[in-house]
Amino acid sequence: MPVFHTKTIESILEPVAQQVSKLVILHEEAEDGIPMPDLEQPVRTVSSAVSNLVKVGRDTINSSDDPILRQDMPAALIRVERSARLLEDASSRLKVDPCSAPARKLLIEGSGGILQATSALLLCFDESEVRKIIRECHRVLDYLAVAEVIETLDELVQFLRDLSPCLSRVSREVSDREKELTHQVHSEILVRCLEQVKTLAPILICSMKIYIHIVSQEGKGADEAAENRNYLAQRMTDEINEIIRVLQLTSYDEEQSDLDNLTVLKKLQNAIQNKLNAASDWLLDPNAVRGGVGEKSLRQIIEDAQKVAERCLPQDAHNINKLCSDLTTMTDALCELRQDGKGASPQAESLARGIKEKLGQLQQAVNTAIINVDKAGLQQTAHTVQGRLEQARKWLSNPGQDDKGLGRRAINAIVEEGRKVADGLPGVQKAEILQLCDEVDSLSRQLADLCAQGKGNTPQAHEIARRLSQKLHELKEKIQQAVTNRVVEDFIDIVTPLKLFTEAVLAPEGTPNREQNFSDKASNLQNFSNRAVKTARMVAAGGSGGNKKLAEALSSVASQVESLTPQLISAGSIRMNYPSSKAADEHFENLRQQYADTVTKMRNLCDEATDSADFIKASEEQMKKHSFLCEEAIKNRQPQKMVDNTSAIARLANRVLLVAKQESDNSEDPNFINELNRASDALQGAVPPMVQDAKSVAVNPADHNAVSRWRESNKALLNAVGQVRGAVQVSPELPPLPDINNLHIERPSNQYFVEKVGSSLRDAPSPGTEFYGGQYSPNQHYGRPVSPLPKWARGDNSDVLMQELVPSYKSTSEQAPPRPPLPYDGAPLRPPPPETDDEDDVFKTIPNPSQPIMVAAHNLHREVRQWSAKDNELIAAAQRMAKLMARLSELVHNDDKGSKRELIATAKAIADASADATRIAKQLARECTDKRIRTNLLQVCERIPTIATQLKILSTVKATMLGSQGSEEDREATEMLEGNAQNLMQSVKETVRAAEGASVKIHAQTHGRLRWVRRQPWYAYA
Repeated sequence: MPVFHTKTIESILEPVAQQVSKLVILHEEAEDGIPMPDLEQPVRTVSSAVSNLVKVGRDTINSSDDPILRQDMPAALIRVERSARLLEDASSRLKVDPCSAPARKLLIEGSGGILQATSALLLCFDESEVRKIIRECHRVLDYLAVAEVIETLDELVQFLRDLSPCLSRVSREVSDREKELTHQVHSEILVRCLEQVKTLAPILICSMKIYIHIVSQEGKGADEAAENRNYLAQRMTDEINEIIRVLQLTSYDEEQSDLDNLTVLKKLQNAIQNKLNAASDWLLDPNAVRGGVGEKSLRQIIEDAQKVAERCLPQDAHNINKLCSDLTTMTDALCELRQDGKGASPQAESLARGIKEKLGQLQQAVNTAIINVDKAGLQQTAHTVQGRLEQARKWLSNPGQDDKGLGRRAINAIVEEGRKVADGLPGVQKAEILQLCDEVDSLSRQLADLCAQGKGNTPQAHEIARRLSQKLHELKEKIQQAVTNRVVEDFIDIVTPLKLFTEAVLAPEGTPNREQNFSDKASNLQNFSNRAVKTARMVAAGGSGGNKKLAEALSSVASQVESLTPQLISAGSIRMNYPSSKAADEHFENLRQQYADTVTKMRNLCDEATDSADFIKASEEQMKKHSFLCEEAIKNRQPQKMVDNTSAIARLANRVLLVAKQESDNSEDPNFINELNRASDALQGAVPPMVQDAKSVAVNPADHNAVSRWRESNKALLNAVGQVRGAVQVSPELPPLPDINNLHIERPSNQYFVEKVGSSLRDAPSPGTEFYGGQYSPNQHYGRPVSPLPKWARGDNSDVLMQELVPSYKSTSEQAPPRPPLPYDGAPLRPPPPETDDEDDVFKTIPNPSQPIMVAAHNLHREVRQWSAKDNELIAAAQRMAKLMARLSELVHNDDKGSKRELIATAKAIADASADATRIAKQLARECTDKRIRTNLLQVCERIPTIATQLKILSTVKATMLGSQGSEEDREATEMLEGNAQNLMQSVKETVRAAEGASVKIHAQTHGRLRWVRRQPWYAYA
């Protein structure tokens, strides 16, 4: 089947698919009685191109040393030649009989075969090129595996000479490869891994140098140095393994995440595969030492397999755990025999053979377990609270439908996250979140019980679903609020813990309590890291707003900080033991800088995930709390408490300044930047006076003048923070409620004209109440209020005057409809039609999960239906795409007359609508003043054209197979088309969300090209 993971393959297949689609359309027209045109010349051209392709393919086979290419490519060449012959045969027959049905069938078979065979040829060659890069990657892995046996400087020099050219080749080839990939996510992973490898390589060499230095002197700290070296080598190994994994990927699921269970399992599978050779070599060598590379590889395989067992189905987990237990016991026994010099004994050799056999069984068990997880098709809950909330709402909107428990699991995950967040909160906030968690859990159980009894569509179930949706929304808000507070508290100062630890490390020998001080500062650093990592993971789950990319980045960087902290402490210990060693100093500085950069990145990601206005508001509340504690310190004459809380206020103010600067740097709106910079300057100027006044209070808490000055300067500081919050806030807060004393049921009567009229005239009865001959006057009959003044007296202000003089009850209840317009020539203008949802007919019923394309279309429709398409081209394009995709879903399994032509036409229409959506999104991105939002919008919308092009090609392939349903090739084509459709709908959905966010921040002069008007409140979609 066609694959499109590189730009080269896509550029070759697209024109071929266009020609094939034209042939399919001609075939359909011939069924309507239109004779086929003479295809002799175009078919001859195709045959010539095929001959050239086959010649190049055979030359490639002869010159290649890749056995897999030499094995796979001939079959593709044979098929493309056969398909060309079918085209020639069809062309000859059609020349004789332009309406020949057998000839037309040959034409379709041949054209489809050429498209698929060309794709197979390109894939075969591309895979061969990838294997070349992977071979270089494996060379790097081989060198990294022996890093721990390098024990002299000469060996290190040779190691560096061998490793450097390999790393350079990998860097160059991977860099070239990532530019060629069509899947943006894969490209980004390769770039990220490559950067990590480049960063870690010199740090690894330095760690090896200090290890050799310590071992050569038989000094203290060899274990810590070895741990540092092994950690860095393992980090590089993991990055290279990830590069190898991604290089082999040819498809991508837009809803897939690095945090997904299946993705993690495949990474573990890849890691096990890459360690098998080293483990096997160790088993075959009876003289291999204990603790060497091979033994470690074997034990790492066992560890990785146990991680697989934790994530797979129960029956597979039991088998894997049993094999791991047996392997651990047997490996321990073999190591003891080899340590005693009995590695060549029959018992040891028998053990080695048994371990190798068990290792093969373990590998097979792991592979089977991963296949079973994939086959189970149990959809995983999202990794963010926002994503889980969406999954829950899908269930709650139709609790009677079986979603395989996904909605319930998503709710349980939200509750679990809520309880995690509540752990670190003070009493009242903790109680609020825990109570909400209990209420959500209880309602979820009630609804699940009703669904289990078949009562999911009863009024009682819908009422519980409505209440549950409301409680989930409240819980989500509380979680986000708590996470914001954690970010404020835990990242208030990321510099001091590292600074104090560094000072303890660099303290000269002979400093009193040097060891104890180092231990204390190391403990403080570890505690800071633990809390910061925990907060970052909470932000990833609960505060990232459903941003998958941000959540993945936060989880990754949190893991790095977690693993790096003990290594930094070990490096600090080595530096303390060898204060005069340049290698020790350089090694510590490398890891210190790595830690500082990683923690800063983690804080910046948390800041990015947190709404700036909410962050500043939470900081403001914390500053008020510390201000209250300062008052307590003044009252109780506690200078140190005053200093501590004042320092906290100053640090919080500096964090607010940092966030304000980030917002300013991120914006291109000059008015916003100027206002924010003004507020920031005022805040920056308010910090030193407050600190200075606080020092005076700390010196003498009884000095009332000093206390008064501090209160004034602190008040000014808090006001300045409020101004920064106001400048950052895009949407102003709701205005305060009006004073009820100023509210009136009736409007106050205006007296301007009344005062200009004499009292006699004012008091005269209204003409409208006169009675003529026992009948009401015409004025009274029509109920229209008339001014008591003649026309000449009323002048141009007659309406205003009339409103003043006529009682309000007459001007409202008795007033007749307005006078209709005068007749004029020509038909009246037609009123604008009401905005309706014609496409709702397609989406009235929730599709069956066995219709993945329809499900994808329905999900997009569900996302965009909340917005009015009036004055919003993007929503209109997205609605059109959803409707077209629903039609495509019907055509994929339809073999009626004309269905092939309509399938191709529908795919083309989807591609055209995709181009419109991309164009509109890019235009909006150019107008957006927020750089982060603009970048995000461009990234998501730029995926759409590529996926749409692939959809056209796959639809053409599918069109050539309609009529031959059930074959293996047809099944593959359908699966690929379904996956592509899901990716396209997901990309459009993300683009709509990003565009709505970007619309808030656009250049003032454009006034917004798209209007975002909600058609129903959010809870209608719960």
